[in-house]
Amino acid sequence: MFIPTTKEEALKRGWDELDVIFVSGDAYIDHPAFGVPILARWLESHGFRVGIIAQPDWRSKEPFMVLGRPRLFFAVSAGAMDSMVAHYTPARKLRHDDAYTPGNRHGARPNRATMVYTSRLKEAFKDVPVVIGGIEASLRRFAHYDFWESKVRRSILFDAKADLLIYGMAEQTILEVAERLRDGSRIGEIRDVRGSAYHSTAFGAAPHIEIPSYEEISSSREKFAEAFRRAYLQQNPWSGKSVIQQHGNRMLICNPPALPLTETEIDAVYALPFEKSPHPSYSETIPAWEHIKKKKKKNFNINPKSRHLRVLRGGDGRPRARVLPHLVVLLARQSRVVAQRGAEGDRLHHDLLEIGGEPVA
Repeated sequence: MFIPTTKEEALKRGWDELDVIFVSGDAYIDHPAFGVPILARWLESHGFRVGIIAQPDWRSKEPFMVLGRPRLFFAVSAGAMDSMVAHYTPARKLRHDDAYTPGNRHGARPNRATMVYTSRLKEAFKDVPVVIGGIEASLRRFAHYDFWESKVRRSILFDAKADLLIYGMAEQTILEVAERLRDGSRIGEIRDVRGSAYHSTAFGAAPHIEIPSYEEISSSREKFAEAFRRAYLQQNPWSGKSVIQQHGNRMLICNPPALPLTETEIDAVYALPFEKSPHPSYSETIPAWEHIKKKKKKNFNINPKSRHLRVLRGGDGRPRARVLPHLVVLLARQSRVVAQRGAEGDRLHHDLLEIGGEPVA
C-alpha cells in the first residue's frame, strides 16, 4: 500500500487526520532510492500517519491543501536534486527535461523549490510548523555562494522562513523531531537535535564555534574560505560542535551531525514495506525509475560470488588533489563516516534494487 497522496487514500487506512505531510519536488516513487519515501516509511513504521504531496502546482496555495492540515508539521524537500541544478546547465542555460518527473517534462517544480513550497504552506496554514530538508536545504544551510546569481546568499533557513532545517541523512533527526512534537514540545523548543539547524537571537552554553558572519563572507573571499573550513571541521558526528553564523542581529545555529545508522538500523530502513514502483496515478514513465529498473551495475559494488550488494552511506570528500566535486557534496550531505548494511541485509533477495518481487540477477 502506498503512502496516501489524497484524502481518499488516507481514509482507506482509517486516517481522518495526518501527523506529518511531506511536500516533494519529485514524483512519488515508493522506493528506497528516494529520500522522501524513505523518511515517510520510517515515520510510518514508528506509528505516525504520513502523507505525500508530490510536485504540487506552486502557483496557488490550494494544491498544498489537498491532504488538509497535519497535526504535527509539514516536511519540505525540493527533491533528489537542487532545483536550480535540475533546471539549468552549468552554462546557465535552461534544461528541457527532468528525470524525476513523469514524461521527463521540465517545469514540474519551481526554481528554489524549498523556498517556494514553504511560502505556499505558510500562506495556507500559517500556524503549522514547516521543517525543510533534502539536498537543497542541506547544502544551503550556511550562508553560501549562489552560482546562479553569482553572489553570497543567506542561509536558506532565513530566506525560506521555515521553522527548522534538517540536514544529512535524516531518519534519526526527523523521528526525534516528530516524537517531541507529538509529546507536546513546541517547534521553537526543539533546539538540541543532532542533524538540525535553527535561527535565534541567543545561544546557550553548549560547546560551539563561531564562523565568519554572512556579512563578512559576502565582502571577503578569505572570510568565505575560513567559514567553509571551520564549518567543515565540525562534520565529525562524534567530535563536532555546534556551529554559529551571525546573520545581522540573528544567528544560524547548526547542531552537530546525526550519528550514522548502525548496520541493524540501515537494514531496518531498507526492509520497510516499499511498493518499489511509482504511484499508480502516473500514466507516463519516469526516467529516474527506468534507470533503476535497468539495474546499471556499474553504479554499485556487487560481489558476483556472494550475490551481495553492499549499500554504503557517506564518504571521504576531504579537499585534496583530484578530488571530484560530487565527493565534496557527499561529505556535506552524508558525512565523512562510511556506514553500510549488514551481510544479511544486503542480499539481493532483499536489497533496494528488488523490482516487482524478483531479485536482480
